[in-house]
Amino acid sequence: MKAHWEFIAESLRAELADYGGLLHLFEQQQRSLFAREADAVLTVSLAIETQARALSACRCRREEIVSSFALRNDRPANSTLRSLLPFIAEEARPLIQALIDEVNRLLHRLRRTSSHNHTLLSRVVEVHRETLAHLRPQTFTKTYSDGGRISVVAAGGASTLRVAG
Repeated sequence: MKAHWEFIAESLRAELADYGGLLHLFEQQQRSLFAREADAVLTVSLAIETQARALSACRCRREEIVSSFALRNDRPANSTLRSLLPFIAEEARPLIQALIDEVNRLLHRLRRTSSHNHTLLSRVVEVHRETLAHLRPQTFTKTYSDGGRISVVAAGGASTLRVAG
Protein backbone atom coordinates (compact mmCIF):
# COMPACT_ATOMS: atom_id res chain seq x y z
CA MET A 1 0.00 0.00 0.00
CA LYS A 2 1.22 3.50 -0.82
CA ALA A 3 2.24 5.91 1.89
CA HIS A 4 0.11 9.04 2.06
CA TRP A 5 3.05 11.20 0.99
CA GLU A 6 3.18 9.25 -2.29
CA PHE A 7 -0.34 10.45 -3.12
CA ILE A 8 0.78 14.00 -2.30
CA ALA A 9 3.82 13.61 -4.57
CA GLU A 10 1.66 12.22 -7.40
CA SER A 11 -0.80 15.10 -7.09
CA LEU A 12 2.04 17.65 -7.10
CA ARG A 13 3.52 16.01 -10.22
CA ALA A 14 0.13 16.15 -11.96
CA GLU A 15 -0.23 19.79 -10.98
CA LEU A 16 3.26 20.51 -12.32
CA ALA A 17 2.35 18.88 -15.63
CA ASP A 18 -0.79 21.01 -15.89
CA TYR A 19 1.10 24.20 -15.02
CA GLY A 20 3.71 23.30 -17.62
CA GLY A 21 1.00 22.69 -20.21
CA LEU A 22 -0.62 26.04 -19.46
CA LEU A 23 2.71 27.84 -19.61
CA HIS A 24 3.40 26.22 -22.98
CA LEU A 25 0.04 27.45 -24.27
CA PHE A 26 0.71 31.01 -23.07
CA GLU A 27 4.10 30.93 -24.83
CA GLN A 28 2.39 29.61 -27.98
CA GLN A 29 -0.16 32.42 -27.73
CA GLN A 30 2.65 34.93 -27.45
CA ARG A 31 4.38 33.55 -30.56
CA SER A 32 1.05 33.72 -32.44
CA LEU A 33 0.55 37.32 -31.33
CA PHE A 34 4.00 38.34 -32.56
CA ALA A 35 3.43 36.45 -35.82
CA ARG A 36 0.06 38.23 -36.22
CA GLU A 37 -1.79 34.95 -36.62
CA ALA A 38 -5.27 35.92 -35.43
CA ASP A 39 -6.81 32.47 -35.97
CA ALA A 40 -4.01 30.81 -34.03
CA VAL A 41 -4.42 33.31 -31.17
CA LEU A 42 -8.11 32.45 -30.95
CA THR A 43 -7.47 28.71 -31.07
CA VAL A 44 -4.78 28.91 -28.40
CA SER A 45 -6.98 31.14 -26.24
CA LEU A 46 -9.67 28.47 -26.23
CA ALA A 47 -7.06 25.82 -25.37
CA ILE A 48 -5.83 28.06 -22.52
CA GLU A 49 -9.36 28.20 -21.06
CA THR A 50 -9.66 24.41 -21.24
CA GLN A 51 -6.23 23.88 -19.68
CA ALA A 52 -6.97 26.41 -16.92
CA ARG A 53 -10.12 24.47 -16.00
CA ALA A 54 -8.16 21.19 -15.93
CA LEU A 55 -5.48 22.81 -13.78
CA SER A 56 -8.09 24.13 -11.36
CA ALA A 57 -9.56 20.63 -10.96
CA CYS A 58 -6.08 19.17 -10.44
CA ARG A 59 -5.25 21.79 -7.84
CA CYS A 60 -8.52 21.07 -6.00
CA ARG A 61 -7.68 17.35 -5.94
CA ARG A 62 -4.23 18.12 -4.52
CA GLU A 63 -5.74 20.42 -1.88
CA GLU A 64 -8.18 17.67 -0.88
CA ILE A 65 -5.32 15.18 -0.52
CA VAL A 66 -3.31 17.63 1.58
CA SER A 67 -6.36 18.45 3.69
CA SER A 68 -6.96 14.76 4.32
CA PHE A 69 -3.29 14.31 5.26
CA ALA A 70 -3.51 17.26 7.66
CA LEU A 71 -6.59 15.86 9.37
CA ARG A 72 -4.93 12.44 9.71
CA ASN A 73 -2.11 14.18 11.55
CA ASP A 74 -4.42 16.19 13.82
CA ARG A 75 -3.69 19.44 12.02
CA PRO A 76 -6.23 21.95 10.68
CA ALA A 77 -7.66 21.01 7.27
CA ASN A 78 -6.42 24.28 5.78
CA SER A 79 -2.78 23.68 6.77
CA THR A 80 -0.22 24.42 4.11
CA LEU A 81 1.76 21.56 2.69
CA ARG A 82 4.98 23.23 3.82
CA SER A 83 3.72 23.29 7.40
CA LEU A 84 2.99 19.56 7.13
CA LEU A 85 6.51 18.58 6.04
CA PRO A 86 7.47 17.40 9.57
CA PHE A 87 4.68 14.79 9.31
CA ILE A 88 6.05 13.35 6.07
CA ALA A 89 8.57 10.52 6.17
CA GLU A 90 12.06 11.98 6.47
CA GLU A 91 13.31 10.32 3.29
CA ALA A 92 10.42 11.83 1.29
CA ARG A 93 10.73 15.41 2.54
CA PRO A 94 13.35 16.53 -0.02
CA LEU A 95 11.14 15.26 -2.85
CA ILE A 96 8.02 16.99 -1.55
CA GLN A 97 10.00 20.19 -0.88
CA ALA A 98 11.43 20.14 -4.41
CA LEU A 99 7.96 19.59 -5.91
CA ILE A 100 6.51 22.46 -3.86
CA ASP A 101 9.36 24.75 -4.95
CA GLU A 102 8.91 23.80 -8.60
CA VAL A 103 5.15 24.41 -8.47
CA ASN A 104 5.84 27.85 -7.01
CA ARG A 105 8.47 28.64 -9.69
CA LEU A 106 6.13 27.59 -12.48
CA LEU A 107 3.26 29.54 -10.95
CA HIS A 108 5.43 32.67 -10.87
CA ARG A 109 6.46 32.20 -14.53
CA LEU A 110 2.86 31.54 -15.48
CA ARG A 111 1.61 34.72 -13.82
CA ARG A 112 4.35 36.79 -15.46
CA THR A 113 3.70 35.33 -18.92
CA SER A 114 -0.06 35.64 -18.52
CA SER A 115 0.25 39.28 -17.52
CA HIS A 116 2.51 39.98 -20.48
CA ASN A 117 0.08 38.32 -22.88
CA HIS A 118 -2.81 40.26 -21.38
CA THR A 119 -0.91 43.49 -22.02
CA LEU A 120 -0.16 42.43 -25.60
CA LEU A 121 -3.79 41.49 -26.26
CA SER A 122 -5.01 44.78 -24.78
CA ARG A 123 -2.65 46.68 -27.02
CA VAL A 124 -3.80 44.73 -30.10
CA VAL A 125 -7.42 45.62 -29.36
CA GLU A 126 -6.46 49.26 -28.79
CA VAL A 127 -4.58 49.44 -32.11
CA HIS A 128 -7.51 47.74 -33.85
CA ARG A 129 -9.92 50.35 -32.52
CA GLU A 130 -7.58 53.22 -33.43
CA THR A 131 -7.21 51.88 -36.95
CA LEU A 132 -10.96 51.59 -37.39
CA ALA A 133 -11.44 55.10 -35.97
CA HIS A 134 -8.97 56.46 -38.56
CA LEU A 135 -10.67 54.58 -41.40
CA ARG A 136 -14.17 55.70 -40.39
CA PRO A 137 -13.92 58.55 -37.88
CA GLN A 138 -17.60 59.45 -38.25
CA THR A 139 -18.65 56.11 -36.76
CA PHE A 140 -16.83 56.48 -33.41
CA THR A 141 -17.37 58.80 -30.48
CA LYS A 142 -14.83 59.25 -27.69
CA THR A 143 -16.17 59.92 -24.22
CA TYR A 144 -14.70 59.96 -20.73
CA SER A 145 -16.00 57.95 -17.82
CA ASP A 146 -16.38 59.33 -14.31
CA GLY A 147 -12.99 57.79 -13.52
CA GLY A 148 -11.35 59.63 -16.42
CA ARG A 149 -10.94 56.63 -18.70
CA ILE A 150 -11.50 57.07 -22.42
CA SER A 151 -14.30 55.05 -23.93
CA VAL A 152 -14.71 54.67 -27.67
CA VAL A 153 -18.25 53.90 -28.76
CA ALA A 154 -19.38 52.98 -32.25
CA ALA A 155 -22.14 55.25 -33.54
CA GLY A 156 -25.60 53.80 -33.11
CA GLY A 157 -24.30 51.04 -30.85
CA ALA A 158 -22.86 49.14 -33.83
CA SER A 159 -20.21 46.57 -33.04
CA THR A 160 -16.63 47.29 -33.99
CA LEU A 161 -16.71 44.50 -36.55
CA ARG A 162 -19.86 45.86 -38.19
CA VAL A 163 -18.28 49.31 -38.34
CA ALA A 164 -15.22 47.80 -40.03
CA GLY A 165 -17.50 46.82 -42.88
